[in-house]
Amino acid sequence: MSIHFGTDGWRAVISDEFTFENVRRVAQAIADWVGESNGHSLPAMVVGFDTRFLSDRYAREASRVLAANGITVYLTQADAPTPAVSFAVKHLGARGGVMITASHNPPRYNGIKLKAAFGGSASGEDCRRVEYYLDRGGGPRSLDYEAAQNCGLIRRFDPAAAYNAHLETLVSREVIASRPSRVVVDPMYGAGRDYIAAWLKDTGWQVTQIRGEMNPGFGGIHPEPIMPHLEALRRAVVDGVFPLGIATDGDADRTGAMDSTGRFIDPHCIFALTLRYLVEKRGWRGTVIKTVSTTRMIDRLCERYHLPLIETPVGFNHIADLMMTRDVLIGGEESGGISIKGHIPEGDGILFGLLLLEIVAASGVMLSELVDDLHADVGPAHYARRDMKLAHPVNKKDMTARLTNDAPPRIAGVSVQRVESNDGIKYLMADGGWLLIRPSGTEPVLRVYAEAPEMRMAEALLEYGQIAAGTSGTK
Repeated sequence: MSIHFGTDGWRAVISDEFTFENVRRVAQAIADWVGESNGHSLPAMVVGFDTRFLSDRYAREASRVLAANGITVYLTQADAPTPAVSFAVKHLGARGGVMITASHNPPRYNGIKLKAAFGGSASGEDCRRVEYYLDRGGGPRSLDYEAAQNCGLIRRFDPAAAYNAHLETLVSREVIASRPSRVVVDPMYGAGRDYIAAWLKDTGWQVTQIRGEMNPGFGGIHPEPIMPHLEALRRAVVDGVFPLGIATDGDADRTGAMDSTGRFIDPHCIFALTLRYLVEKRGWRGTVIKTVSTTRMIDRLCERYHLPLIETPVGFNHIADLMMTRDVLIGGEESGGISIKGHIPEGDGILFGLLLLEIVAASGVMLSELVDDLHADVGPAHYARRDMKLAHPVNKKDMTARLTNDAPPRIAGVSVQRVESNDGIKYLMADGGWLLIRPSGTEPVLRVYAEAPEMRMAEALLEYGQIAAGTSGTK
């Protein structure tokens, strides 16, 4: 079968396409890619895995194949967050990394993320080279696991210490400890479990962690930190009268939050709050990067602060590319993957959970007050999204052309000011809102996104987008 890397690696259904045989095939292709770029000098690779069904076993198989090709493998001792594994790649001076995870996707999926030496996702060009070796065929090599350990080709390690020390350079422990409070942390049964709680030790904060036990099926939910999957966090915050809650996704490269009223604080608000804090409190400057599906509150803040703003297609890899070549203050996307200056070019839910606690501590007010102030300052901005399962793949190019040609002059009584096709189709509205329609790059889903000054208008935009896309039956 043909295996292709999408927006962030290869993902497939467990026991259907994601099998031990195919994992070995991909690992061999990655080994061939490493050999291609390094000749006879084969450096190390880092291999990590999340809490999904069989992820630890898949990681061992990938490690055996890499080791059989003469590559020294640093394999995590236990499940670990993607940002911790990615940082380990850079910290250990490895050629790259392999992360066994399907991130926020449903429990039936697993996947492989390929990491580059700088600690971010491998480039599209590198992924195409891996696909080239996959298509070329040839059986994978494999070395006995115990034999590989005995000869030092597979070495187990814990990425937490180096990663946590790095976070100390990005998050102010002093500020967080200056106003200790209480927080609920929800890793959603994912690989971020225990990380935030461990970092906050000795700060005075009282941490209650929910859904932190091993559950490879994620309790039947999608491990994505958005409101439909965070009812457990909402109940814990409201019933326990906590000031706030923090959630991370399946591999902890995304984040979401909950205020004391049980209101979901989405990544748009977290991104905007962080940008405002870094500029006004830390005095940071630099380029700001956001994806096409991210709030226009970022646009308004950049205009106020006279900061350059770049909008990219969806996918953190686009942000990472720019972080490698520009002085980037912050870069982020609607899904919750955000990074800042001084960090690896990788979305990091743990980092942003801690930064949000720093922002709250520095302000001396509740998270709910901060969000209300943000909306009064650069909003209001009400956001909504619908994900629609597809029976058949959508031709993105044809869909974009059709929706561009059929662009309406008005939607729900508001003028369409501009049409963009950077990634899917985006209608920019006269009231500052927008509608985006685009197929997912990681699963058979069509996504419709909207933002507007009123939730009623955001819902109207979604309704129009669903009809215009010719799809019904929301997920």
